[in-house]
Amino acid sequence: MPVKDQIKNFAKKLVEEQPDAATLRALVRARKPTAMHFRDDGIVPNNPLLPALLYRGAVKLNGRRFPPEVVIDTLFDTNGWGRSWRDTVYDFVHYHSQIHEVMGVARGAARIECGGIKGRILNVKAGDVLVLPAGTGHRLIDSSRDFLAVGAYPQGGTYDECTDTRQHSDAVKRIAKVRKPKTDPVLGSGGPLLAAWRTKSRRAG
Repeated sequence: MPVKDQIKNFAKKLVEEQPDAATLRALVRARKPTAMHFRDDGIVPNNPLLPALLYRGAVKLNGRRFPPEVVIDTLFDTNGWGRSWRDTVYDFVHYHSQIHEVMGVARGAARIECGGIKGRILNVKAGDVLVLPAGTGHRLIDSSRDFLAVGAYPQGGTYDECTDTRQHSDAVKRIAKVRKPKTDPVLGSGGPLLAAWRTKSRRAG
């Protein structure tokens, strides 16, 4: 999301009650994510090395003390993924060429296309977390009326938004320079993202 949305959300976080570390640990399930590789389709470059990761039911959101979006936002921030936003997902194909992104579903359910039109449509619901390496195309196909996602980014990298095919060749070069994050947004320094993104092989998606 644009910087203005991140600033708006930051102001909101300053005045809301957030769960402490012990509460967060109790709300997180140690899930092994599903890894998905997507090929460059000539329009969306995707990522040549790093898979997108889907953590099913990673966060328990049935508590009443904290709103689900606060739980997910605090979890990401605790694990070093900040500059967060809370909203729906754009309904047009776009990707980020200079930064990785994580999205957690706080409310409702949705179908999100990943990897461009030749990629996959994922059914996600509250508690699921999706990590998109730089270059991964994504868009909202449809959603429940109450759908709400929380997005965030690792410390390194610059937010950008690519939608034009004319950006493709330059975007590929930028994607190759994006550094891997130091922590998993769901499970921190020992999370499975670090191992999943250590691979240098390329598998078809």
